[in-house]
Amino acid sequence: MSGFDDFDFLVGAWTIDNEFLTCRLAGSDAWERFEATSKVEKVMQGPDGVHGGNLDQMFVPARGFTGMTLRLYDPAADLWSIYWSDTKSHRLFPPTVGRFEGGIGTFLGDDVEAGVPVKVRFLWTSGSSPVWEQSMSADGGETWEKNWVMRFRR
Repeated sequence: MSGFDDFDFLVGAWTIDNEFLTCRLAGSDAWERFEATSKVEKVMQGPDGVHGGNLDQMFVPARGFTGMTLRLYDPAADLWSIYWSDTKSHRLFPPTVGRFEGGIGTFLGDDVEAGVPVKVRFLWTSGSSPVWEQSMSADGGETWEKNWVMRFRR
């Protein structure tokens, strides 16, 4: 079932150790650390029993918000689209799109950070202790600044 099961490693309940760069795209090296929890479930089960995506809610009491991620798989393109929203922005951010190769998922998209158009990159490392990293580029992808890392544990 190539593709559809790429995010199965993430299904269930997690505690997440976050590292968050306090000032993005400004040459900062000040990181904030905080804990969160999440619950991930498969969604959109088709008549063949295959789920076309997953949905998670992330609870971040230390920073006063709840977030939600919807991941949808397109089998024709063999690509995942990842959408994020939270109770701070109250909007659906543009998706990052990509796939897994060798246990590493790379997902790219476009967004705006502090009024500046940016490229966004998510890197997922699958397995029993997954890691998610977000980076941004203000120069079209020539250089990347990592600004958020999440380490998942059961």
